[in-house]
Amino acid sequence: MKTRLFFLFVLFASVSLAQQPDNRLLTPDKRWQTDFWKAQWIGHPTAPIRAYGVYHFRKSFELAQKPTRFVVNVSGDNRYRLFVNGKAVVSGPARSDLQNWHYETVDLAPYLTSGKNTLAAVVTYMAEYAPFYQMHYQFGFIVQGDGDAEQVVNTNNTWKVYQNPAYSPVINDIPKLRTYIVVGAGDRVEGAKYPWGWEEPAFDDAGWTAAKPVGWSAKPRGLGTDGNWNLVPRTIPLMEETPQRLATVRRAEGVDVDDDFLRGKNSFSVHRNHKAVLLLDQGHLTNAFPELTVSRGKDAVITLAYAEAMVDDKRQKGNRNQVEGKQLIGFEDQFIADGSKQKRTFRPLLFRTYRYVQLTIETKGEPLEVHDLTGHFTGYPFQEKARFASSDESLAPIWTVGWRTTRLCAGETYYDCPYYEQLQYTGDTRIQSLISLYVTGDDRLMRKAILDFEHSRFNDGLTQSRYPSADFQVIPPFSLYWVTMVYDYWMHRKDDKFVESLLPGITSVLDWHEKRLAANGLNGPLEWWNFVDWAKWEAPGEGMGGVPKGARKGGSAILTLQQAYTMQRIAQLFYHYGKNQQAEHYRNVGIRLARNVYERCWDAGRGLMADTPDKTGFSQHASIWAILTDAVPVAQQKTLMQKVMTDPSLIQATFYFKFYLFQALKKTGMADQFLPLLKPWHEMLAMGLTTFAENPEPTRSDCHAWSAAPNYEFLSTVCGINPASPGFETVVITPYLGNLQFAEGTMPHPYGDIAVRFDKTPTGGLKGTVTLPEGLTGTLKWKGKTIVLKDGQQAISL
Repeated sequence: MKTRLFFLFVLFASVSLAQQPDNRLLTPDKRWQTDFWKAQWIGHPTAPIRAYGVYHFRKSFELAQKPTRFVVNVSGDNRYRLFVNGKAVVSGPARSDLQNWHYETVDLAPYLTSGKNTLAAVVTYMAEYAPFYQMHYQFGFIVQGDGDAEQVVNTNNTWKVYQNPAYSPVINDIPKLRTYIVVGAGDRVEGAKYPWGWEEPAFDDAGWTAAKPVGWSAKPRGLGTDGNWNLVPRTIPLMEETPQRLATVRRAEGVDVDDDFLRGKNSFSVHRNHKAVLLLDQGHLTNAFPELTVSRGKDAVITLAYAEAMVDDKRQKGNRNQVEGKQLIGFEDQFIADGSKQKRTFRPLLFRTYRYVQLTIETKGEPLEVHDLTGHFTGYPFQEKARFASSDESLAPIWTVGWRTTRLCAGETYYDCPYYEQLQYTGDTRIQSLISLYVTGDDRLMRKAILDFEHSRFNDGLTQSRYPSADFQVIPPFSLYWVTMVYDYWMHRKDDKFVESLLPGITSVLDWHEKRLAANGLNGPLEWWNFVDWAKWEAPGEGMGGVPKGARKGGSAILTLQQAYTMQRIAQLFYHYGKNQQAEHYRNVGIRLARNVYERCWDAGRGLMADTPDKTGFSQHASIWAILTDAVPVAQQKTLMQKVMTDPSLIQATFYFKFYLFQALKKTGMADQFLPLLKPWHEMLAMGLTTFAENPEPTRSDCHAWSAAPNYEFLSTVCGINPASPGFETVVITPYLGNLQFAEGTMPHPYGDIAVRFDKTPTGGLKGTVTLPEGLTGTLKWKGKTIVLKDGQQAISL
């Protein structure tokens, strides 16, 4: 996905994040959602408010006794990290935009004591070095006490502030890394300029200056005369942070180091005026805050470089486990030691993505002691509640690696990839959301994503393709995926008020597409970037990658059928909410579009749907949409599906669009052929990937959650568990075991767990058990037979 360059900001601190009890945020007092705040946004009295800077704030206060409750609301721009008496308690704000600027509500009581207490915060404003995902207004920080007792910590000029001169950006841009990377700048920290211990209560802040109020009155969304920092409560939990150690030393030059160092069992020294290079292997890809602890070594320069994989002299990755003859080229941070005998810990303010870490140490006049290098895994706190097992043991690592891929692509938003972008794209997010629902039952990040895209709509009526994003980008097919994502949510969750509130936005997206239909009943010329898949399209003149023929000039079967697919589904939702006239319109338009494509693009001689009416190009994509929309008569769909899977002359779907290939298999009742289609996933595992890649080799990103779709399919296709009515109030189970002798799975449902176990009998029958939670009923369908299911456990024999 294309954009321009920003930079990722980083954190520096010696204390790891303390888990909030149960990792749950509190609900703020309603007055902070309806009235002006008493606290003020604060900044530095002389530093520019829109220039790069890292700032520290402190506030000391007395308490007569340890409180049982001390709740505050906290936010900052760009990012903050709040400490209480030296312990890191909360980071934020959750990513969003200025019209929906999040704040976190947390109880500080567990970290407070009687007598003197100190709140301290580091706030980073990256300005032109910010990553694309970071929307921002100006440097600022705010703390609002939730109740009367907590007003003592409200931000105002009684807080102290210090601009940290130790920081400067490390440029990790497209020219340097020769690929599309927009996660911003690394961090260079000069230890001699760093105010060590600034977060501790005993730190002497007498030389710090009084903070200065900045901006207008702090306020919740919808109040006041200006539109910046419209404060809204955070709706997702705090991010997980779990200690994690690197696995092994793969290479050591200029120093003798073994794996005991990585286990925290010993340290090592690098002589003065010496260079040492260590290549360290996590063993699998991760998102983590690295923490490097050193002492002495005045003016030693330590560079930490991070990479998903090693590359050869042609910058090709090859087998991800191999390092011989390869080099690490990647994102970098840098620390310059101050020579202190006390231990100094470098930690970036935001996480890094890596399997491999290269530590390059260049000492000056004295030796450097390296005491430890560890990490803290971070991400959305999804809990893996589903399980899948089968007679084919080779499927187990696909589940494991797929789930790791999903986790690394989920934080305060869903990410397309954690290393290169961390942007929330609708096409990716639809697939990620379904995996989340099926594996965890947690719908909060999906709900936030739907709202994020709702907030992204602009005057054309479309949603932006990725959001939150400081760089504007539009992919009209992704706006349609947002609509179907709302449909998915409606089918899986009973949340009528929320879904109904989105109908105007859905209407505006569908209107945009409908207004651009041509006289022949297919799409006319379309603006923006009409991305479909990273397939090898032969589409001269389209001007951008991933676009099939017929987007700019009109006449694309693929784009027209996606429009039909969307309207056919969303019509059901409009009927549900009593919008019958609108629903009937969308239903009829969807049917008409499918018919128009069949009449103009169906090649009877080849038995395939062409990409355009001139019938000069054929792809899997057009025929997949033709099946999913019934553009091709049902009686012909199995034959067409078989050609889709076996005709090598078709433009092939990449990992992303195979999700829709799998849906077409299910629709035609041919999903017993699903498992052989996982060959590319087995090949990725054989290549040493520990997450699933964006594309077939050669690939830019080694971690793209759209490629984790098999985790959803194991439960939805193999085990066959799907909602049969809106809100998942009934279930339909249609198992497809293929060549498996047995398959079993458990998935969370709003009422409880759904569990199934299916075995093939020697005579080709099916037996097993289905367990539904209390209050859930449905049907089981298998080879033309139907069984009524009730709640509780029931035996199956067919």
